[in-house]
Amino acid sequence: MAVKVVEDWLNACSGCEISILNIGDALLGILPQLEFVHMTALIDHKFFGQLGDGTAMDIPEAVVGIVSGGVRNEEMKHELEEIRKKVKFLISLGSCACYGGVPAQANMFKNEETFEKVFRQSVTTEPAPDPKDPNVPPWTSTCMAVDEVVKVDIAIPGCPPHPDWIAEAITALLEGKTAWSLPERSVCDTCPVIREQKSGGGPVKRWLQNMEFNPEEGLEKMRCINEQGFLCMGPVTLAGCAGKTGVPRCIQARTPCRGCFGPIRKGARPMVEMMGALTSVGLDPKSLVDRRAMMNRYIGGHGVLTVLPARPAR
Repeated sequence: MAVKVVEDWLNACSGCEISILNIGDALLGILPQLEFVHMTALIDHKFFGQLGDGTAMDIPEAVVGIVSGGVRNEEMKHELEEIRKKVKFLISLGSCACYGGVPAQANMFKNEETFEKVFRQSVTTEPAPDPKDPNVPPWTSTCMAVDEVVKVDIAIPGCPPHPDWIAEAITALLEGKTAWSLPERSVCDTCPVIREQKSGGGPVKRWLQNMEFNPEEGLEKMRCINEQGFLCMGPVTLAGCAGKTGVPRCIQARTPCRGCFGPIRKGARPMVEMMGALTSVGLDPKSLVDRRAMMNRYIGGHGVLTVLPARPAR
């Protein structure tokens, strides 16, 4: 008998759902063992009945629940709580679900400040009042990761997560293994570039300057991006973005790691550790523009990014 699966997205972009489809041939081996009974991106199953005549959110019971995206409003929170009630195991899929993702950068501001910016101060928008329609769900106080609201059994990070890990985690559940996680290794552990443990010193360079590398040569001939003076979050970011091939995806493209796979271990504070990593090669971390947002780009949930108290007047 096939295992029933509920898949849903909350505050998300659908990249995680595309990653599920990108599992490719391995998905063909898994599909006969799965029965998707709800998947917003692919299946026409409506929350309040196919004719919209239901009075309560209808989410089918299933063994496995997969949720992408964080929680940004009260409707998403209710949706997530209903899914958790209906499934035996819950997988948070992608960095928005695991850590809040890029949307959780809004946690640096009060909700009313965000509304003021979006509805009245944006140069591309005609000024308008905040939405008051009762059909528009109110925002939660912060943008939250899934495990800030309900219990999560397996977390698969990434923006988007690599298909290899989605297939492996689902296969583990099918085999009766209720725990799955990636090894606690950093991106630097899987990066083949040259390291000399020093840089030219000075401020962190902005990407108005070019990095030095020869596109005709392999990565093993390229100098470490941090040591070239640019911000690369590799020292404090969990390895695995390239799946089982190993070499980090951004580094393959000769660009720095942005930190999308999140911290190497639970409870880590990448910003503090990254400032130490920059200092160790002679760079001034305080010179990095908007360093609080840049170093916590994907992980603003769990209280990592909050509204800072106003500084006292001098």
